[in-house]
Amino acid sequence: MVFKRLLGALGVGGPTVDTVLDPGAARPGGTLSGRIRLVGGTADHDVEHVALELVARVETEHEGDGPAGEGEGLLAFGRQVVAGAFRLAAGEETRLPFTVALPWETPVTELHGQPLGIALGVRTELAVAGARDKGDLDPLTVAPLPAQEAVLEALGRLGFGFRSADLEPGRIGGTGQKLPFYQEIELTPPPRYAHQAAEIELTFLAVPGALEVVLEADKRGGPFSDGHDALSRFTVPHEGPAGPQDWSALVDGWIQELVEHRASYGSHAVYGHDSGYGGHEPGRSGGGPGAGAALAAGAAGIAGGMVAAEVVDEVGDFFEDAAEGEDDEYDTEG
Repeated sequence: MVFKRLLGALGVGGPTVDTVLDPGAARPGGTLSGRIRLVGGTADHDVEHVALELVARVETEHEGDGPAGEGEGLLAFGRQVVAGAFRLAAGEETRLPFTVALPWETPVTELHGQPLGIALGVRTELAVAGARDKGDLDPLTVAPLPAQEAVLEALGRLGFGFRSADLEPGRIGGTGQKLPFYQEIELTPPPRYAHQAAEIELTFLAVPGALEVVLEADKRGGPFSDGHDALSRFTVPHEGPAGPQDWSALVDGWIQELVEHRASYGSHAVYGHDSGYGGHEPGRSGGGPGAGAALAAGAAGIAGGMVAAEVVDEVGDFFEDAAEGEDDEYDTEG
């Protein structure tokens, strides 16, 4: 997408900026490329820097004087200066190509082209003579890594359904999490697990060479006990030794361990395991995208009460509101 706005902080006649991302979805740990087009205004300006900022819509909890409850805010999770100081003459056009590295923990926004309701964006900052203006948000699309897709495909084959996905502030204890928020994908269990768990929540924490998979079961309480949450984590390498890998059996084993050992899991406890996998390309086992059709169809259909088209509209509306200053904005500095 392209966005263009007159930099209001610089007044009428100030420079304009277009930011264009290269087509195609990005991936966690990969790069984001594109170009920034600057056009000088009616006078010369000394540009101090041009920077790109990665932002995400994160769930928040409102406290204090305002009404309590949950809300949404923008959180910056990456920033890179793409150009230093230079002089932009009146009417001059300058193009700045860029390549930005994405954090390994960058959330996934789509599965097989179907949106999950996660809103990520790229914001351009132009600093001129002490004035800074952050342009409109350009939505960012992120597809899963092969190992992430393989896990999601396996869950689909096992009968799990997609309920919703969001970004939660905070950190998961006992993990190597780096970002100040994490993605939570909520899944409905198949009949064989429905009596043991009301919901399964999935979080991916990728690092170079490995993928940490965090699973949480919202357990059903028995007649004489309250329900509680069980949390466990597993680690798989992005690539392993040659040989076939039954992702469905691997993931099913994780789920069984999660829901069956009630006495072993205290509330918010984390247990780690390492699991290798075979060398053929992850995410392609069991017949490719069609094998996880149930999960993908859930993302394409009703997801938390919204069909996919409505998810796209909601994300777009959020960015429009953010550009108008209607969101709660905060960052990780300080």
